Amino acid sequence: MDTSNSCPGAQADLPSLRSHLPRSLPSSQSLNSITSPGVSTPGSWTVNPWHRDTPDTSPPTSGAASPQLKPDTSSDVHCVSPAEVSLEHSRGLGAVKSICFVGAGFVGGPTAAVIAYHNPNISVNVVDLNEQRIACWNSAHLPIHEDGLLRVVRVARDGTLGTTVALPGSSIDLQARQPNLIFSTNVIGTIEEADIVFICVNTPTKTQGLGAGSMADVSAVESATRTVAKHAKEGAIIVEKSTVPCGTARMIQDILRYYRPDTEFQVLSNPEFLAEGTAVENLMRPDRILIGSAQTLAGLQAAATLRDVYAAWVSTERIITVNTFSSELAKLIANTMLAQRISSINAVSAMCEEIGLGADVDDVSLAIGKDVRLGPKFLQAGVGFGGSCFEKDILNLAYLARELHLDVVADYWLAILRINEHQRQRFARNIVRELNGSLRGKKIAVLGFAFKDGTNDTRNSIAVHIIKSLAAEMPREIAIFDPGCASDEIIEEVEKVGLSSAQLEKIRICCSWRECVQEASATCILTQWKQFRGRQLGNSAAGAEKAAAGTTDNRFVNLKRGKGQIVDEMRILELEEIARQHQASESSSKEDPLGRLRPLKECPEGCGHCAVGLGGAHLEEAVDWVEVAAMMQEPRWVFDGRNVVNRLELEGLGFKVRGIGKGV
Repeated sequence: MDTSNSCPGAQADLPSLRSHLPRSLPSSQSLNSITSPGVSTPGSWTVNPWHRDTPDTSPPTSGAASPQLKPDTSSDVHCVSPAEVSLEHSRGLGAVKSICFVGAGFVGGPTAAVIAYHNPNISVNVVDLNEQRIACWNSAHLPIHEDGLLRVVRVARDGTLGTTVALPGSSIDLQARQPNLIFSTNVIGTIEEADIVFICVNTPTKTQGLGAGSMADVSAVESATRTVAKHAKEGAIIVEKSTVPCGTARMIQDILRYYRPDTEFQVLSNPEFLAEGTAVENLMRPDRILIGSAQTLAGLQAAATLRDVYAAWVSTERIITVNTFSSELAKLIANTMLAQRISSINAVSAMCEEIGLGADVDDVSLAIGKDVRLGPKFLQAGVGFGGSCFEKDILNLAYLARELHLDVVADYWLAILRINEHQRQRFARNIVRELNGSLRGKKIAVLGFAFKDGTNDTRNSIAVHIIKSLAAEMPREIAIFDPGCASDEIIEEVEKVGLSSAQLEKIRICCSWRECVQEASATCILTQWKQFRGRQLGNSAAGAEKAAAGTTDNRFVNLKRGKGQIVDEMRILELEEIARQHQASESSSKEDPLGRLRPLKECPEGCGHCAVGLGGAHLEEAVDWVEVAAMMQEPRWVFDGRNVVNRLELEGLGFKVRGIGKGV
């Protein structure tokens, strides 16, 4: 390693992995061994350009390799130790006027919307080569289903109207707001103007070539970076937002230097920590914002500039700054340890079921969750975890450990996936066993297909794996209903798991839970949508809302009436909540209690999304289990993969109920 440019206190680099040895690593499907990855070179940057037909979910994978971990041997960077320059005392590189997000997916779209929402003086552009996706972002029908997202987008994208808010003893005049969030396909133009460029493209697990089934495919990151390198203005800050292998920031820096050797760019790592279904809440009130930078004066100044953008609504105590490699690794470790907790409690659930004697995993979870060292989160047993993040990140982390010759460490992480696979296989086997070992001639109802409630994401859903196992038994029909997923997306995921044409003929997507459970011998609950719990839950919520409506909030009594008074968006959210409580009887005021939002543009005639909306009131309807009991056939089994129903109540209605981790 060349140490001529090192300095005391600077972060040490990992050694170069130049001599790769064949290492075994299980894949995401069969956990079979594979070989080690190759090395990214300037020549490989020309493959798989970031093109306009990128799909809405994961893009096509390629044989492009992940970045090589190698020391930084550049001679034009002045190293300083953290003791010499701290971020707390670093100044940013000047006021940010324009931000560009490359990629309008689950990460880029919501993150850009919230940044624009809280920074009305910054122009935030979101660009993507997928014209259909951009059209959705510019309509009333966003391509991503997240609670509260449409309202945030409307405020920033469309601007707001001026309004007066009446409060007890005073009133507040809120200024009209101009639009500052733009969705477009003008990739080059917006990159050229941006002070900060976020790279938010997909990094799915490779499905072919070296590292298939384990290594992240960073070809989209490479391609997006090439575009940025050619067109970004001098001094622009480049931020990797995608979940990437450790060392990707260095790869981005190499690409920038390859195309612009005479221009200095700072590359930051700013991983997202969003949970689908609660992404807006995670962005509005984050546990932390993590920024990784080079430990140089220029790197710390770039980090301070990004910190100032987030500081518009996030306390600086929650903004953590580390070196780039630590930031990239922290993202993978965070998801892996969350998945670890899920697999741990699911392992306990299997023990509870086999022990019998009334052992209940929920009781165990409650008891250990009271320990302040553990806490109660991610200790809810279920049929397993799915989604596009956990499995991919665990495989990525295990792959890195294998490359570092830490086989025991890799096996430890991979055991999380083995437990997850075992849990869903066990669930499917129990269904077949309880139905006398055969599903022939029987209809199976599946309630829930999205990998979790509150989202329309079907990628790597647990449900699709369960359906594959059940389809192998050749039942009369497998009926699927999910209140958040489009039928074509469900079919697309089912087709990916390799069912035969005869098995695919057994699959039917339903438009309501009634259609789904009609004449079914068994119902499987695979997503924890609140609708599946039953109608009895609605009463307590209504009572709480009614009680809240009678309260008076005094947080704004000190705000005096003033023309065009400036109030930040976080306080406006509080004002809206107060207004909702006082207008609880007016359902029309729920979406816009202050009357700030501009009217949405009318959709073109024949809009498919509007057609679904007009006929989709039943999607929010809670399941009536009394009605279900009359509609199903004997033996009327309910296999509750998320422990959402009241077992005793359903047994009182004549159901046979089997939950997760319930010993009998």
